[in-house]
Amino acid sequence: MDWKTRLILSIVMTSVMVMMVTLLATWLALGFDPHFLRQWIKSYFVAWPVAALTAFLFMPAARRITDRIMTMLGQA
Repeated sequence: MDWKTRLILSIVMTSVMVMMVTLLATWLALGFDPHFLRQWIKSYFVAWPVAALTAFLFMPAARRITDRIMTMLGQA
């Protein structure tokens, strides 16, 4: 996978995942109070770049590990 594809995949995948996780975590912490939306957006924009960078950097290793597991399972 070239770096551009990896970058776009990291951005799209982590955007959706972080959106859902921060939504749930913010709701569990605050409930739906008047500051919910502001806190959720703040949490999203703090967490998303970290997740995107992490996914971009570790995706090659994760693919190798996945390939090894699938080989061990006899499904590669």
